[in-house]
Amino acid sequence: MTPLRMFRGALTLALTVVASLAVLRSDELLGAQRSATATISGETDGWASRTVSACDHRKAVVVEGVRSNEKLPPQKAQEVADLLSDLMRFCNEEVVARISIREKITLSVNGLPFVDYVQGGELPVELVHGKVQHTDRDRAIWKAELDREVAEGDRLFHSDELGTNGLACAMCHPDASNTHPETYPKFQTQLKKVALLRDMVNWCIQNPLEGKVLPDDDPRMKALEAYILVKRTGATLDPGKH
Repeated sequence: MTPLRMFRGALTLALTVVASLAVLRSDELLGAQRSATATISGETDGWASRTVSACDHRKAVVVEGVRSNEKLPPQKAQEVADLLSDLMRFCNEEVVARISIREKITLSVNGLPFVDYVQGGELPVELVHGKVQHTDRDRAIWKAELDREVAEGDRLFHSDELGTNGLACAMCHPDASNTHPETYPKFQTQLKKVALLRDMVNWCIQNPLEGKVLPDDDPRMKALEAYILVKRTGATLDPGKH
């Protein structure tokens, strides 16, 4: 066989291989497109779902067992509407609910994993910055910090160091009684203006205790407010009440 014939044979074989690879690649791309289309519509391997979104586009319900182009039965449609209305309570959250074929409801909040949900209840996860769930360790740390702040407020409330005449807040308000922090803001006749709780704390320091006013960002003011508010735990907020 001459060199020319050998060259032509090799060239023909190469072209045949390239053509075959092109056909395989074309089939692969077609398969990928079909798979993507099925995934978007929620129909893969016989599994089907339909997604219904709320008017704010931040809440959605995925209904399993219903194809994407299928109309929901009246009873199921009402169930979806009720669930969307329920989820609208959580205004600032991105919530996706899923109703399984077995009627189990799960929620994903702001991209977190799906967890069980009872309609009408609270969100099943607590959120912090960065979309991370609170841990028991987090809660223990935060409680310890709050307890420390309240304890300092308790100490100051029963101490005469805020004034100059020997009086202490607790002498007129044992256990923070008759402070009514839940009624602020409200108009205070002593100040002749609408006051916050801290304004009245300062009024008491300046007048009965004859002490110096505490700045709003003073750690002592924060501690006093924490103590007074905690002592009124459970009281109903009623701003403006006298």
